[in-house]
Amino acid sequence: MPLLHSKILGEGLPFLILHGFLGMLDNWKTIGTQYAAAGWQVHLIDQRNHGKSFHSEVFNYEVMAEDLREYMAHYKLLSAVVLGHSMGGKAAMEFACKYPNFIEKLIVVDIAPKFYPPHHQAIIDALNTLNFDKIHSRAEAEEMLGKQIKEVATRQFLLKNLYWIDADQLGFRFNLKVLSHKMEEVGENIGSTANYPGPTLFIKGDHSEYITEADMSEIQRHFPQAVLETVDHAGHWVHAENPKQFFEKTMAFLKS
Repeated sequence: MPLLHSKILGEGLPFLILHGFLGMLDNWKTIGTQYAAAGWQVHLIDQRNHGKSFHSEVFNYEVMAEDLREYMAHYKLLSAVVLGHSMGGKAAMEFACKYPNFIEKLIVVDIAPKFYPPHHQAIIDALNTLNFDKIHSRAEAEEMLGKQIKEVATRQFLLKNLYWIDADQLGFRFNLKVLSHKMEEVGENIGSTANYPGPTLFIKGDHSEYITEADMSEIQRHFPQAVLETVDHAGHWVHAENPKQFFEKTMAFLKS
């Protein structure tokens, strides 16, 4: 099995970070650097079909958990803190339930262990309209995307994935073809009997609807030690919208 691509920062106890759907490890570089400065060995990881990691027709949380297991085996990591955001949070939950002995502590960012109906269709449709035979600059790509995606922050997030395949051909790092067809997998839940008994922090933005009070009983059924923290003035991109409070709340959990 190919190995996930990563960037490793700092020294200390291993701390693995998994990005969300259509993201990449660079989304976590700023806060990852802070964790590294606080004494962790931070592994910023590109998940399959994302960033610089391998592309595959197979895409679900089961294989994403196995990818992480292979990654830890390769780097001889006996246990680690694992943090996952959104899709990465689901992958982290799956991994924790399957391999609890490999987890020191689990941090799940703005996602619950439940089914989410597909809700990225407009973004996928917009990305699929970009014709890189006719688009020859990042500015042109942004202009085209701007016709369908009005939120500047969303556009910038997506365009971080643009790169030059060769001297005059732009493309996306993520595997748009497979992700377009496997989008429903992103909303899937972890197994109904899945359970991780260790220390777990769920953390949400106060403006986000991804985790509600009604989800707490289901969260604690799967993760009996789970606590929920809320970050002020933040939506789904909790770590980007209020990085100071996000860092403080996660560090308090890590030190507890």
